[in-house]
Amino acid sequence: MRALVVEDNVQAAEQISEALTEHGFAVDQCHDGQEAWFVGDTEEYDIAILDIGLPGRDGLSVLTDWRRNGNKMPVIILTARDTWRERVTGLRAGADDYLIKPFEMEELLARVEALVRRSNGHATSVLAAGSLELDTATQRATLQGKHLDLSALEYRLLAYLMNRQGQVVSKAVLTEHLYQMDFEHNSNVIEVLVNRVRKKLGTEHIQTRRGQGYQLNADR
Repeated sequence: MRALVVEDNVQAAEQISEALTEHGFAVDQCHDGQEAWFVGDTEEYDIAILDIGLPGRDGLSVLTDWRRNGNKMPVIILTARDTWRERVTGLRAGADDYLIKPFEMEELLARVEALVRRSNGHATSVLAAGSLELDTATQRATLQGKHLDLSALEYRLLAYLMNRQGQVVSKAVLTEHLYQMDFEHNSNVIEVLVNRVRKKLGTEHIQTRRGQGYQLNADR
């Protein structure tokens, strides 16, 4: 899973990014509105954390243009101004949630979990595919009730595929959603990662669709 953090306060952006990274996300940062608009419009993200008060372009303008261009990624707006009119304006511009500064990081993470979960059609934090379960709140994965020891990247891959059960996901899409923008990788990095996860799950859980990508088998 991949997140975009747009915050002009570099220290705050780092704190949010660190928390999201520990929660299983690949994270990119932007610190001004113009860069945020471009990155959000050209890269694939599962969620964006968007500050309102940005240099270059304000956050509401960025959000409005994202939505105008058909960008449907979930967006949580951050603001230091606690007025109901601003919240209404942000929600009508296309925001999915609103958080007033200062806030507790645990609350932000809970809101991120909920939005990503709902955007993929899931009602709870526990994703299940047959005997395979993954709790996105605790980042704990089990197979037939036994704990799976996954690296951060392996967890990210499994979470992405479980959020899209029944869908065939291409290598290109997986690359977009598992790695940060500046990550340099070779052409077989996804194949290597999938094989690592298969060794822990069993080969029958992730199917290869030749020429198309990978699909999580929900019946195993």
